[in-house]
Amino acid sequence: MKIITFGSKGQLGHELVKQGNRFAFEILPFDLPEVDITNPFQVENIVSTTPATLVVNAAAYTNVDRAETEKTPAFAANRDGPENIAQSCERKNIPLIHISTDYVFNGKTKYPYTETDQVSPLGVYGHSKSEGEKKIRSQIKRHIIIRTSWLYGVCGHNFVKTMLELGNENSRLKVVSDQFGSPTSAADLAETVLTIGRQIQNSIKIDWGTYHYCGLGTATWHLFAEKIFQIAKQYTPLRIETVEPIKTDEYPTPAERPMYSVLDCSRIEQRLGIRPKPWEESLHETIARIMKKDG
Repeated sequence: MKIITFGSKGQLGHELVKQGNRFAFEILPFDLPEVDITNPFQVENIVSTTPATLVVNAAAYTNVDRAETEKTPAFAANRDGPENIAQSCERKNIPLIHISTDYVFNGKTKYPYTETDQVSPLGVYGHSKSEGEKKIRSQIKRHIIIRTSWLYGVCGHNFVKTMLELGNENSRLKVVSDQFGSPTSAADLAETVLTIGRQIQNSIKIDWGTYHYCGLGTATWHLFAEKIFQIAKQYTPLRIETVEPIKTDEYPTPAERPMYSVLDCSRIEQRLGIRPKPWEESLHETIARIMKKDG
C-alpha cells in the first residue's frame, strides 16, 4: 500500500515514515518547500499523478500564539490546505486521514469531549483547524478526522523537548498546573493512523467521520513536566530540582488556552478497535528514544 503523506517532516510525519515499513506500507513523503498544500495546483499534481491508495494530511500551522497575529497563513494552512487535499482525493476517489486538535473546543467544561460535542474554539489556531474540519466534511465522503491533544515526539518543537532543555539549564521552573489534557505520543498517533490504513487496505468496513485519539489518562502541564524530569533522570543528570505549580493567569500568553481539553476516545476503540496507551508509558518510551538518539 502506498500512502501520500503531507507534512512528512513534522512530528507525526516523521513517525509515519519511520513506521511505514513495519506495516509493509510505502510512505510517499511530501513537505515544504517541495510541496505547499495551500497551492491547489501543487496538491492536485501530487494526488493525481502519484499511485497511492490513501492520503494522510499531517501538515498544519501549529504555532498557537503566533497565529493570533498571523491569521492569514494559519487559515491558509489549516483551512485552505485541507480543502485542497480533500478535493483532490475526492476527484481521484481515494480516502483521506486528516489530523485535527483539541483546540477546536473552548475547554470550559469538566468532562471529556466527545466527537459530537459542539466546537467553540478560543483563538485563531483552533478556529482555523475547526474550519479545516468543515471543509473536509463538505468535500469528501471517505475521510477520517482524528483530533488529538498535547502532541510530542522525538523530533520537532514540543513540550517534552523544551522541558528537557530547560531542565538541563535551570534548577527551578514554574509550570502551569490548572490546565488539563492528555499528552499524546506522535509514535502512538502514527501507529493509529497506519492501523486505520491497514483496515482500509483489507477492505474492512470503515465508519468514516471524526474520531478522538490521545494518550490514556489526564494530566496538567505541571504533572507532565514532573514526569518528564522523573523519567529523564533515569538516563542522565539534570539541573532541575523544583517544579513550582502556577496558575494560568501567572503565565500570560497571546492565545488563550483551553482549561480542560481531555478527549473521550471511546468511539475509536468501539468502532475501529484502537485503544489508546497510557500516556506515562508512552512518555517513557519517547524519552528513552530521545536519550538514546533513536530518532
